Amino acid sequence: MKIAISGKGGVGKTTFAANLAHWLSQKGITVLAVDADPDASLGTILGLSEDVLSDLKPIVDMKELIEARMGGSGTYYPLNPQVDDILDDYSISMGSIRFFRMGNIKGGGTSCYCKENSFLQALVNSLILGEQDTVILDMGAGIEQLTRGTALGVDILVIVTEPSKVSVQTVKVIQKLALELGIPRVVVVGNKVRNSKDENFLRDLFPSEQLIGIIPYSDELLEMSINSGSDELPGGSLGVIINTIYQKIIDEGR
Repeated sequence: MKIAISGKGGVGKTTFAANLAHWLSQKGITVLAVDADPDASLGTILGLSEDVLSDLKPIVDMKELIEARMGGSGTYYPLNPQVDDILDDYSISMGSIRFFRMGNIKGGGTSCYCKENSFLQALVNSLILGEQDTVILDMGAGIEQLTRGTALGVDILVIVTEPSKVSVQTVKVIQKLALELGIPRVVVVGNKVRNSKDENFLRDLFPSEQLIGIIPYSDELLEMSINSGSDELPGGSLGVIINTIYQKIIDEGR
């Protein structure tokens, strides 16, 4: 199964993705957790040490590797470079979870990133269309890494949102992109919901078949995002809520 997770920065998306990876792992499922958001810290929240992560640069920043696979520094480059072995060489294993730091599509500025972007597109193709493990893509507020072809390989896109107008606007933008790309199933999860007013705000904006769960504001989850490193999932009523949401993602993505 291929699960893409997106949402505005700060909504708790990466903690949600990391906990989903641990939840699947505890069920005996081999997971490839891909950090495709340059502003995120999926590796840290999964429990990797800063020493390990400092030695693992995003693939998109590995200039020599990209040059070698894209035919040097010339103007012309292959549109389908060899990337099948990249995952084995540059991922880190944590039990049944493998972590891979991809980096993001680049744009703007004075430099042309056509070659790097083409390389990443080929890498995403390989991960989504060729990888046999369950893949979790932590994608940030955009899904530019996905083309129309690879998007059809994504089983479900989960958009995490806070109960705020700005966050909901980001959801709408992502939903529009997902529709254009043809992603078969797009769902929304409300997070950091403090009271019934917040909950009603989200329920008024998203139909019940689209809004698959509401996660209340939790100091426990906030602590996970700050002091990470444990694979223990929340317990009690919060654990029941999160477990239900994750099960819905698996059921609806099949």
